[in-house]
Amino acid sequence: MTDTLHPHEVYARVGGMDAFVALVDAFYDRVEHDALLRPHYPEDLEPGKRHLAMFLAQYFGGGDVYSSQRGHPRLRMRHAEFEITPQVALRWAELMAEAIEELAFPSDVEQVLLAYVANATPTMINRLPDDVTELPREG
Repeated sequence: MTDTLHPHEVYARVGGMDAFVALVDAFYDRVEHDALLRPHYPEDLEPGKRHLAMFLAQYFGGGDVYSSQRGHPRLRMRHAEFEITPQVALRWAELMAEAIEELAFPSDVEQVLLAYVANATPTMINRLPDDVTELPREG
């Protein structure tokens, strides 16, 4: 038997949607004042905040709150129009980690949330810096 919290248990462990709304608010408060990230977001942040809170709630066990309104998440497709470089992705992860830590979730919840951020962030990169023409090959 394991004591590790499963991601789908997080929603109930944090008390539901309000925790994800608070997390997204803390994250977007940082985005709003961040010189690197802010230009990558539309002027009106509210729709994105709502979508992110619903997505996170669904991912972490809150039922189909995102899919029922927006369809399949298709994260890479939905973010394709945004230039997500390694630097932008890293900054996103840093600000999200700060928001997670600010909310002082129980340690098992924080661990699961930070693991998600660490695993999801590299998958969103869709633009390499101009000085990178191809990825290195093994061997």
